[in-house]
Amino acid sequence: MAVSAVVGLATVAVAAEAVEHLTVPAPGGATIDVLAQGIGPLVVLLPSRGRAAEDFDPIAGPIAAAGYRVLRPEPRGIGGSTGPTAGLTLHDLGGDVEAVIEAAHDGRAVVVGHAFGNFVARTVASDRPDLVRGVVIAAAAGKHYPDALAAAVTASSDTSRSDAERLPDLRRTLFAPGHDPAVWLGGWYPAVDADQRAATLRTKQSDWWGAGRAPLLEIQAADDPFKTPDQRGELKAEFGDRVTVALVPDASHALVPEQPRAVAEAIVAWMKTH
Repeated sequence: MAVSAVVGLATVAVAAEAVEHLTVPAPGGATIDVLAQGIGPLVVLLPSRGRAAEDFDPIAGPIAAAGYRVLRPEPRGIGGSTGPTAGLTLHDLGGDVEAVIEAAHDGRAVVVGHAFGNFVARTVASDRPDLVRGVVIAAAAGKHYPDALAAAVTASSDTSRSDAERLPDLRRTLFAPGHDPAVWLGGWYPAVDADQRAATLRTKQSDWWGAGRAPLLEIQAADDPFKTPDQRGELKAEFGDRVTVALVPDASHALVPEQPRAVAEAIVAWMKTH
């Protein structure tokens, strides 16, 4: 019995470390490249606007090691993910994620969305509640926020500007004091950023805001300008006990590169209760 237990743990450890590349066909002629690792209940990680699945490198392994199958779909236009981009809405981008969950043939998933990714995660939960057992929204913006903040993210992703020009935008908008914003000088896909921003503007907020009726974990960054202190209770006030809030200190809108351990631990702890 002890030998079987050791072999089982070794299998889980290897699966948590090994990253596979899967290809999933999606509606509208799209093809989605998926990074997959681990064994267990499904967890889908969706990155911030204009960024790739590699942003989750610091947390994907720990979540998989806790006993989960972690899927990271690349957005259209990144890696091997392709498909039409003209006239997209969040429902179209959500359809890509839905195809990934269905292709796994392994039950419903917890869908985790970081920043912009939370719009897509909540859209999936609203459109296909049969595929979602819970939603984690990390560094989600408040219901209303200044347009200048969205513009600053666009400026941060504009790789035609010099590093010296972009660093102040990254520092002011995405990183808490004491964290090095230079770690996000790379990893941006400006065309994807523009497509995702346009898809958001084409979609009514009411279509996705409530995330269907899925349980919600909101991981808030204490220094996030997109969610001011007076907005921290808005989801809890609107949706009551369906919402759990975890506040991460010493982090801003980037969150994951700033506090990866706290983010991974918050997600795993919540999933074990749901």
